[in-house]
Amino acid sequence: GIVFVLDEVMAGFGRTGEWFAADLFDVVPDLMTFAKGVNSGYVPLGGVAVSGKIAETFGKRPYPGGLTYSGHPLACAAAVATINVMAEEGVVANAKRLGESVLAPGLAELAARHPSVGEVRGVGMFWALELVKDQETREPLVPYNAAGAANAPMAAFAAAAKKQGLWPFVNMNRTHVVPPCNTSEAELKEGLAALDAALSVADEYTA
Repeated sequence: GIVFVLDEVMAGFGRTGEWFAADLFDVVPDLMTFAKGVNSGYVPLGGVAVSGKIAETFGKRPYPGGLTYSGHPLACAAAVATINVMAEEGVVANAKRLGESVLAPGLAELAARHPSVGEVRGVGMFWALELVKDQETREPLVPYNAAGAANAPMAAFAAAAKKQGLWPFVNMNRTHVVPPCNTSEAELKEGLAALDAALSVADEYTA
């Protein structure tokens, strides 16, 4: 009797190598939030997909939601066009294939060589590396919510990545590897090489 809600804002529309992360686990949510990937961000758009059972509850009474821009025709048109192009050009399949053949082995290889990498996790084009001081203790490379001097190791890592032409997304002791779903194999390998160089800088802060 529990309502099952999935947030697919970041994970949906091909990011995980499937149309939705829910498809990886063979589950059907009662409500599913989405945004961003639905139209590649060309026009701001977000929404909630609901199951038939949830929708039935509003069959005889108004749904108490929706604001001025609900169902905005321009944003919705961009979504329809984006979804059609993704299907026609095999964008989801590309994310799955390159995630399995390039990112998974490439990131595993980096983790095996760099003592600053405590864990690699992800699927498709949706990955994260946990950076640590010590692989055995899994002590984070920087403390929780570190700032200033305490955040120096992650700041140095980020600066090294930028120097290599790779703009990283870092959050505390984690760096994300989330390239566009239509990235080419050559571009991914170029990015992995830049990440390799940046991790060498993070290694300098390990025990």
